Amino acid sequence: MYDAMPDEAFPVPAVDVSKVDPRFWRSEVANTTNEPPGTLVVDTDAKYLYFTQADGSAVRYGIGVGREGFSWSGRAKVQYKRKWPRWTPPDEMVARQPELEPYSIANGGMDPGLTNPLSARALYIFQDGRDTLYRLHGTHQEWSIGRAVSSGCIRLLNQDVADLYERVPNGTPIVVLPSSAPAAAA
Repeated sequence: MYDAMPDEAFPVPAVDVSKVDPRFWRSEVANTTNEPPGTLVVDTDAKYLYFTQADGSAVRYGIGVGREGFSWSGRAKVQYKRKWPRWTPPDEMVARQPELEPYSIANGGMDPGLTNPLSARALYIFQDGRDTLYRLHGTHQEWSIGRAVSSGCIRLLNQDVADLYERVPNGTPIVVLPSSAPAAAA
């Protein structure tokens, strides 16, 4: 399941599973989400993404989520998806991290590849016809699965996002559950 993917445009190495808690390995579980088949459900607190299936099960993936202050929740849909996408940080991110300017929209973004933050695949989340700027995407950073480390996007191991990419059509509904963690004091 986490073997190398040598036939990719950018060969993906095998996952070092010693860096991923086994509870975050892809598995088939009972669908306890109360969402209909064909829905993606992101449980930000548990660090799981579920894809619900018609037989009452769900494929569960371990994920990395947005760190405090960088999360999003709500109902939306996967507008479209891309293999080996370019990455362009939002203007707000460039303002916070000026070193990202070379990858801005004005400069054409970052070329595809393993070190591109979107990595092997990206699913683009839209709400009410508008881009949320949040993505489901791959990562080569195994250690980040099960943690709140991103700038808001949901990251999966490259092998898992490739599996999800094949299962999920454009237009798939997604529910991102809000974190139950208390908000930080201002």
